[in-house]
Amino acid sequence: MKPLVLGKRKKPSKVHAGKAANNFSAAYFQKFYLNAATRVVTAAEMHGRAALIAAALKQCQIPIRSILDAGCGIGLLRTPFAKLLPRARYVGLEASEYLCGSFDWIHGSVIEFTPRKPFDLVVCYDVLQYLPDAQAARAIVNFGKLTRAALYVSALTTEDWRENCDRSRTDRAVHLRSGAWYRRRLNKSFRYVGFGLWVRRNVTAILWEMERPSG
Repeated sequence: MKPLVLGKRKKPSKVHAGKAANNFSAAYFQKFYLNAATRVVTAAEMHGRAALIAAALKQCQIPIRSILDAGCGIGLLRTPFAKLLPRARYVGLEASEYLCGSFDWIHGSVIEFTPRKPFDLVVCYDVLQYLPDAQAARAIVNFGKLTRAALYVSALTTEDWRENCDRSRTDRAVHLRSGAWYRRRLNKSFRYVGFGLWVRRNVTAILWEMERPSG
């Protein structure tokens, strides 16, 4: 991963979608990702998240050869996925023109990005809460086109805001919805495995009965 030099930006080299719904600046990533006093997540925490995803997919016997990190930010998942899933190609998709210029991510929106072929795994970590209801719903529909097998989704919900998150380190400029709102829409194309991981309904995920979520 190239070092992030604040204030320095070059023109994104790849554009595959329309204008981003959110155009996050250097100051946003400085506060929530780079400043140790205010950052919302660390590289170590994201390594643990990547390990959880990789282990769950291995347990489900779903091979992963390609990964789309939709809303990849500064790319905290790229290095751990390279270690945990070394045969998988990682692609970062980002709406921030600033980050695309710094990291050479693909510039685009999860709402409408259309790859040449679907990925084995799509990760969408803390992105959907930045989208209004209609756009978030469109993004969830688009997940069905983006992945052929597995999807990992995390989004700040109303309950998380009330009970779980550290509000002093969490961006307040978001659209809070219930977890049920997301699940109703994801259930149309995906089956829930657990810990934020979903699989396409036409994909066989090998899980013993006591390993599967209840209901």
